[in-house]
Amino acid sequence: MNDTVSIGSSPRRIRQSNLVAALQAIYSHRGMSRADLARKLGMNRSSSGEIVAELTEGGFVHELEAGSRRGEQSRAGRPGIMLELIPDAAFFVGIEIGVEHISAVVIDLAAEVRVCRKVAFDTLSSTVERAVEHGVALIVGDTTKEMMALCRGLGISTPAHIRPDGSVSLAPILGWRDVPLKEICRSAFPVKVPIAIENDANAFAIGDSYRSRIAGVTLFLLMETGVGGGIVIDGKLFRGGHGLAGEIGHTLVSGSGGQKFEQLIGREVLIRHYREAVGRNDADLQDFLVGVRDRVPAAVNIAETWSRHLAYALLQACRLIDPGRIVLGGSVASLYPMVAARVAVHMSEGQNIPFPNPEIVVDQDAEFGSAFGAACMLHQRFLSLENEEFSGDDGMQQRAAV
Repeated sequence: MNDTVSIGSSPRRIRQSNLVAALQAIYSHRGMSRADLARKLGMNRSSSGEIVAELTEGGFVHELEAGSRRGEQSRAGRPGIMLELIPDAAFFVGIEIGVEHISAVVIDLAAEVRVCRKVAFDTLSSTVERAVEHGVALIVGDTTKEMMALCRGLGISTPAHIRPDGSVSLAPILGWRDVPLKEICRSAFPVKVPIAIENDANAFAIGDSYRSRIAGVTLFLLMETGVGGGIVIDGKLFRGGHGLAGEIGHTLVSGSGGQKFEQLIGREVLIRHYREAVGRNDADLQDFLVGVRDRVPAAVNIAETWSRHLAYALLQACRLIDPGRIVLGGSVASLYPMVAARVAVHMSEGQNIPFPNPEIVVDQDAEFGSAFGAACMLHQRFLSLENEEFSGDDGMQQRAAV
C-alpha cells in the first residue's frame, strides 16, 4: 500500500498530497534514499524525482551522503545519497500556561527542540491576556528574527477544557470560563501563523507519543498543581465523548474526606505537608525532593503516603483502560524514580487478582513535555493536507524566493 491519493483527485490535490506524503516519509524515517521514497510513494523514479525537486527547490529537503551526519560512520564502498529534511526550513512554537509557571519551546522541521525556557508565573493573579503576553515574550525574546520569520505555527497548552474553536470552556484551577484563548493568542503573537489550543495533559500525551511512536494504549499523567490525564491509542489521542478522557485527577477518592486524586498527589499537597513537617514556610518542591533523596524522615514519610495514593490512582485507571504503558510528566514526576519500588508494592497489594501491571516511566523531558506537545501539534499540521503552503501552484515558488 502506498501513500499517494486516488486517481480521482484533482491534479492540484494529487500534487499537494504527494508533497505531504514525501515529507512525512522522510521525517518518519529520518532520511531516505530516492529509491526507497519512490517505493513508499508508489511512484516510478521519474515522478518521485519531480516531487523531490520541488521540495528541494522549496528549501525543505536536501541530499547528504550516508554517514555524513554527526556521529555516523559510512559503510564500506560507495556512499549512498540520502534525502533529509532541512531542520531550519520551518519552526514551531509551543507555550504552556500553567498555574505557577509558563514554559515555552521552539522545535524545528525535524521536531528537535532548539529553544526552551521556563519561568515562575502566578497565573491565578494575572489576566489571561497578560499570561499570554508573558509566554509570547518569553520565547520571542530568545528566538532569532530568522527563526520567527520561518515560524509556521503556535501551539498553546493549559489546564482547561478546550472547545473545538480554541476557546476555553472551563479552567477550574485557573478560574477561567468562556475565554477566547485562540483569539487572544492571535493578537499577541507577532507572526500570523496557524494556532492550536489544547489541554495541557493532552498536549503532553501528544508530545511524548510524537517522540516514542509506541503502539498500544498509553496513559499519560501530568502532575503539577493539578493532575491532568490523557490517553493515546496506537499513536492517536483518545478524547472521549467530551474531550475529557483520562482526567483521573478529578476522581473523588473514597475515605479521603471528599478529596480528589489531584488533591492527594499534586504539587501543593507535597509542599504543604513538607512545610508543616519541617517548620519552613519557604520550603519548595526541590527542597522536598532533596529531603527524599537524603532520606530525611519527614520527607520519606510524605513520599510514602504519596506513593500509596499514586498506586491507588493508577490501579483504578488500569482496570478501566488497561494501559500497557503509563507516562508521568510535570514537576512532581521527579519524585517517582525515588519511590518506584514502593509504588509497585502498593499496586501489588491493592489487587487480589494478579492482573499484569503496565510499564511506568517518566517522560524524558517531563517539565517541558506539555509545551513540546503543543509545538508538535503544529509540526503535525504542517506535515498534513492542512498545510496551505503546498496547496497553491505558486506557494513553493514564493517560499523559495524568500
